[in-house]
Amino acid sequence: MTIDYLALAQPGVQGLKPYEPGKPIETLERELGIRDSIKLASNENPLGPSPRALEALRAGLDKIALYPDGAGHALKSAIAERIGCDPACVTLGSGSSEILDLTARAYLGPGLEAVYSEHAFAVYPLVAQAAGAECKVAPANAADDVQPYGHHPDKLLARMSARTRVVFIANPNNPTGTWLNEAALRALIASIPETAVVVVDEAYCEFVEAPDYPDTTRWLEDFPNLIVTRTFSKIHGLAGLRIGYGVSGPEIADVLNRVRQPFNTGSLAQIAALAALRDGTHIRLSRENNTLGLAQLAAGFKAQGLPYLPSVGNFICVDVGRTAAAVYRRMLELGVIVRPIANYGFPNCLRISVGTPAQNDRALAALQQALLA
Repeated sequence: MTIDYLALAQPGVQGLKPYEPGKPIETLERELGIRDSIKLASNENPLGPSPRALEALRAGLDKIALYPDGAGHALKSAIAERIGCDPACVTLGSGSSEILDLTARAYLGPGLEAVYSEHAFAVYPLVAQAAGAECKVAPANAADDVQPYGHHPDKLLARMSARTRVVFIANPNNPTGTWLNEAALRALIASIPETAVVVVDEAYCEFVEAPDYPDTTRWLEDFPNLIVTRTFSKIHGLAGLRIGYGVSGPEIADVLNRVRQPFNTGSLAQIAALAALRDGTHIRLSRENNTLGLAQLAAGFKAQGLPYLPSVGNFICVDVGRTAAAVYRRMLELGVIVRPIANYGFPNCLRISVGTPAQNDRALAALQQALLA
């Protein structure tokens, strides 16, 4: 007898499609037999990790035979000191995506709803559906808005009901690079009932230089239903170690820790994150490279006559004027990995992560060549 194991899975899981990450360099070069490829697909830091983090990793190798500190005391204390909260407010995760998953597992289930915006991060529906909840998607801003395709606060509120238990807000949003300013975001959170947990995903916050961009970790005392998620994968360059965190009131943190797996963050990840957090020079250099890179890519798109979305993250979306999948494949042949984003509702767009100046030039040249093919 043949067993249909998909049919045995929970209904929410049956409808899921696995998350598709950016193509690894090793995979591309193995498939096409090429060398010297670059990857600008997954919003990684082109400067790599902090030198202090690398030094700490080398010094910490002798610890890998032992289980890590399951409470993550040193790292949580450093995060709390930086933010100005109690360590009991911090929850560590295997990347900030695990905090999203913990929130869904703790607060969502059959008969309940998660609300998020159109074109928002693909992990939100993954974790919500896996928990058995219904996903309510709010229409995004219009294309001609000052924040094109970004979150529309009133439309998010309109999608909520008495069954809403989690609201996901990416600020800035991936893949659009759009964001909500302090007044708009604070008013939105204040309008959400405290029976719904509000997750503000700030994975890219360290790159933002807009003057009225809010630091929502300062709002924890005002909003007991708030969780702010951040990661060491982006500006800190530790994507391969999978380490991130959430900050919330201690009551919510206690709930998240009830569903968190023991030892969910490894010793080396904690050690490297602690060192990276303290390396202000690397953070500054990474931000400066990103600011220049966004301008470089935008200027390149303008020179090619290609529309793009204004972004405050470490990525930018460009409209190639045709189905982007073919352009993406041609760029792969040229050794440049970017990200097609048809799954986000943009079939004609590519998302390109900011690289070094040389990598950005190479991506722009590959894009121009691919469009001529």
